[in-house]
Amino acid sequence: QAQVVESGGGLVQPGDSLRLSCRYSGTVFNIYPMAWFRQAPGKQRELVASITRNHSPNYGDAAKGRFTISRDDAENIIYLQMNNLEPEDTAIYYCNVVNRPVAARYWGQGTQVTVSS
Repeated sequence: QAQVVESGGGLVQPGDSLRLSCRYSGTVFNIYPMAWFRQAPGKQRELVASITRNHSPNYGDAAKGRFTISRDDAENIIYLQMNNLEPEDTAIYYCNVVNRPVAARYWGQGTQVTVSS
């Protein structure tokens, strides 16, 4: 059964760093680029960063210069290194394939990131 399990979130102060991990299983995740998404309270889910099978990254405006996405294909893990966190980064972070119709079947529980002083 294909699934993703996100981890690594927590409560941090502004300026701190966190590294999120997404362990995935299932062949569907080897077909499409993978991405980290986030959803803040009262807002729509947004794409934070994506990475292709060739390890080519792409970042949303909020992530540029602060976040780094990477992947370990041997371990089936997608990482999101987040530096210089801001209160506006507070959200539940999810990983999934970039293809939205396909992703609808595989959303996990996400991992909560809270940035507060």
